[in-house]
Amino acid sequence: MQKTLLYSIFFVAICGLIYELIAGTVASYLLGDSVTQFSTIIGTYLFAMGIGSHLSKYLDRNLLKMFVTIELLVGMVGGFSAAILFLLFDWVEHFRICLYSLVLVTGILVGIEIPIVMRILKENLPFKDLVAKVFTFDYIGALFASLLFPLVLAPKLGLIRTSFLFGIINVAVAIWAIQAFKDELKGRTGLLSSGLTCLFLLVAGFVGSDHLLAWSETNIYQGNVIYSKSSPYQRLVLTKDANELRLFLNGNLQFSSRDEYRYHEALVHPLVSQHKLRGKVLILGGGDGLAARELLKYPDVESITLVDLDKELTDLFASQEILIDLNRDSLKSRKMTVINDDAFTWLRKTNQVFDLVIIDFPDPSNFSLGKLYSTAFYSQLRSHLHPEGAFAVQSTSPVAARKSFWCIVETIEDAGFITTPYHAYVPSFGEWGYIIGSFSEPVFDRAVYPEGLKFLSAEVMKTMLVFPPDMARIESGVNRLNNQILVRHFESEWSEYAH
Repeated sequence: MQKTLLYSIFFVAICGLIYELIAGTVASYLLGDSVTQFSTIIGTYLFAMGIGSHLSKYLDRNLLKMFVTIELLVGMVGGFSAAILFLLFDWVEHFRICLYSLVLVTGILVGIEIPIVMRILKENLPFKDLVAKVFTFDYIGALFASLLFPLVLAPKLGLIRTSFLFGIINVAVAIWAIQAFKDELKGRTGLLSSGLTCLFLLVAGFVGSDHLLAWSETNIYQGNVIYSKSSPYQRLVLTKDANELRLFLNGNLQFSSRDEYRYHEALVHPLVSQHKLRGKVLILGGGDGLAARELLKYPDVESITLVDLDKELTDLFASQEILIDLNRDSLKSRKMTVINDDAFTWLRKTNQVFDLVIIDFPDPSNFSLGKLYSTAFYSQLRSHLHPEGAFAVQSTSPVAARKSFWCIVETIEDAGFITTPYHAYVPSFGEWGYIIGSFSEPVFDRAVYPEGLKFLSAEVMKTMLVFPPDMARIESGVNRLNNQILVRHFESEWSEYAH
């Protein structure tokens, strides 16, 4: 009995933490990739476990049977949790209530388990040994889960399949306990029947998880989902209807084929068109190859180095015909070198110097992205720019996230650059902001634009430099690694637009 229950604690700890991580990740995918989601999910889950531990004292009879029953309930609730959340997102108005209710129920059930096991074992172990062994197995299981989830489970299995897998493990532990304690358990036949039924449902969910996810994403995203995959870093979803192709990363729209040319022309050409020195260019982010497509319109650009973290993304946009048509096969250009690495880390270890840099990172919605908009990052960038060089960075919306936009401006200035903020209207996103960082004032009058641009011209550029009162500069502070105020600005401002 002792070994069986101690081993069960190990698996209970793994499953419990996995369900917590799944809830946090789903919340980040659907509500925005944010440290706030994980913080509130973890806090709610731990609080719920405390409630469960308190409630366990009222369970006095048939503790073995209660343990098996709770294990089955945890397996079903936790196992179906990811599928339920994805399916509910587009169907209910108050999704957060459903999310935190599910986290509470799961946490309460998990919180009941360990106290019950300890009470069962107290007859066979001295108290000090009981506490030491129970919590040793519990913490080892938690460590195992925390390593397994980001390195293997989320990127290889995906969230829905992972939740079903660990629901199966919970139920398997219950069935194992039923067999191990068949002589002590009352109502063993009924428990075994329930366990096998739960196991069948969870296995069916695991087998059909791709269909469940496809169905849920069809409801979440406009258009037909033509591609979806979880990389080690993010969820990639492509949708298509008759006239439009869209890319979503972690549920956030990255571009629409209807108007992405506006975004990418505004990002690339105000910088490149005015610089005669542009032989060696660096793109940070931009794994879709669309910024590179615009750069390749300049024959005197000799080489482009593109650094994007996600190999799944760059491989996708270098191999699929519909995407190659969109980026004009830019990622396979003889001028192109693609490097899959973290931009912050890569800059620290390379000694290359570039004439121009195009920065096309996702918005600073969490601390891991916020560091890419910090004084530390821009100061590091200085050492990789030619003395006459410059860079352009996408900088979120100066209307919807006014503080965030001007915070990036202040941060770049604090790193020693002259800044030139400008903005453009992109129908899919609204008014969008950009910033040029340079060592001298840009001279837009000498800009020579390539032929065939759909949006940008000298006349349009003049209007992009003008900020009306509702977008005018405000003091927002400097984003440093030790404060990350930009992330807090961004979350506060964009939360008004959340689902």
